[in-house]
Amino acid sequence: MIGPTNPNFDIAHLGHVEIYTDRFDESLDFFTRVFGLKLSGREGDSAYLRAWDDYEFHSMKLTAHETTGVGHVAYRCSSPEALARRVAAVEASDYKVLGWTEGDMGHGPSFRFEDPFGHVFELYWETVKYQAPPEDASALKNLSSRFHAQGISPRRIDHVNLLGEDVSEFRRFVETCLGHRVTELIQLDNGRMGGCWFTCNNKTYDLVCSEERGGGQKRLHHVTYATDQREDILRAADIYLENGVHIETGPHKHAIQGSFFLYAWEPAGNRIELANAGARLMLAPDWEPVVWTEADRKKGQAWGLKTIESFHTHGTPPVER
Repeated sequence: MIGPTNPNFDIAHLGHVEIYTDRFDESLDFFTRVFGLKLSGREGDSAYLRAWDDYEFHSMKLTAHETTGVGHVAYRCSSPEALARRVAAVEASDYKVLGWTEGDMGHGPSFRFEDPFGHVFELYWETVKYQAPPEDASALKNLSSRFHAQGISPRRIDHVNLLGEDVSEFRRFVETCLGHRVTELIQLDNGRMGGCWFTCNNKTYDLVCSEERGGGQKRLHHVTYATDQREDILRAADIYLENGVHIETGPHKHAIQGSFFLYAWEPAGNRIELANAGARLMLAPDWEPVVWTEADRKKGQAWGLKTIESFHTHGTPPVER
């Protein structure tokens, strides 16, 4: 039995993910016209994007780059004091510290460091909250902006999945530096951990590490945005079809975490997921991680769909053979 992880709640939520693209114009067209994110602003080689109910200035930073993948993963802390505690924890660890940045269009000063595989993480407190102009303001005061009837239009960012050569080591990194708790994991027959799901609040998960099987380094598996209901995802599949977007797998239901999903590749090859991910909440303070065996995983997804090979090997940036 794997005991519960004691959460510290210094981290409030996943703030944003920086995505690299070597086909910037095509990727930006996909994320705005097809996927339906709103453009908050542009600066240098980056576009700042948000879903219609993300309260911050952006939840995705799309950056022109020589390749694809993830630039950094950013978390907002719960307070200035919480940020100081997390910085102290990182500095006392054996992980690589990159130091402070001045921030960007979407937030104030941030503290950066690396996981064991080279992915860059960022923590911050001061943020820029989206201020909707009159034409984008909702009639309901408790919404960040009005529903965006453009393309798929997901509601909010949900989670990011990274690839790593040793998932157990990634777990040590997350528990040490971020203070997340583990909700579910895959235990392989060879003793290795095949995947691990983490949360910093009462969501089921906002961060995942899957075992790297494609031979790459510091790669992205996928970024996920959440919809309100399954029907939104079924409609998204038709929108992808009409726009020539490569649908990798789904729509279907995950066994792990139970979310309804659809995976596609944006024009540069980064994997993007849509998930109806809001049903389960981690309300138990002593939640014990659910362990899935290799035999469990061979049964396929919740309703029997087998996991396709590219899901285990495709990541960005691609691996040169």
